[in-house]
Amino acid sequence: MLKALFSSKTRIKLLTTFLLNPDDEYFIRELTRKLDEQINSIRRELDNLKKIGLLKSRARNRKKYYYCNKDFVIYNELKDILLKAMNTDSDLIRNIGKAGDVDLLLLSGIFVGRESPVDLLLVGDIDNIKLQKLLAESSKSGKDLRFTNMTKKDFLYRLEMKDKFIRDLITDTKSIVAVNRLKKELEKIRY
Repeated sequence: MLKALFSSKTRIKLLTTFLLNPDDEYFIRELTRKLDEQINSIRRELDNLKKIGLLKSRARNRKKYYYCNKDFVIYNELKDILLKAMNTDSDLIRNIGKAGDVDLLLLSGIFVGRESPVDLLLVGDIDNIKLQKLLAESSKSGKDLRFTNMTKKDFLYRLEMKDKFIRDLITDTKSIVAVNRLKKELEKIRY
């Protein structure tokens, strides 16, 4: 979807990196390694994004660091477009289902553009090795996705004990529940 909107895959990768990590700074060589792109295309797209005002730069330790301009006229709109495009991409959700038997999959953090202790909460019988490999391959942010994986029994126990971590994730109105086979159990617990 973003490729149709934006003509360059390097630009999409840069936008994703900067908009989902607006407080981070990056230098050119770091971005080439992180995004697995050629230095010339990174440099060209950084210049383009700086010219329109989305990025700013500063020199530090003999390196030029780029960072997101949060005052850019359409900063929030671009971030919203990116988040919506990520949320409509169901490949990750489908592939997680292949890693095991998923009872609950909750998207938070990077998927909803909000600070959260985790990006994914997974409940069920899931193969951790397959899951880690899958998440490493499909990380869209340039950062590793943070996740918590627990059995149904552990989750229900923590839910019953009113665990703050679980309660905060479930009651967060921005969290997206992608898979929910625990509707009855969740309805029984009142916070």
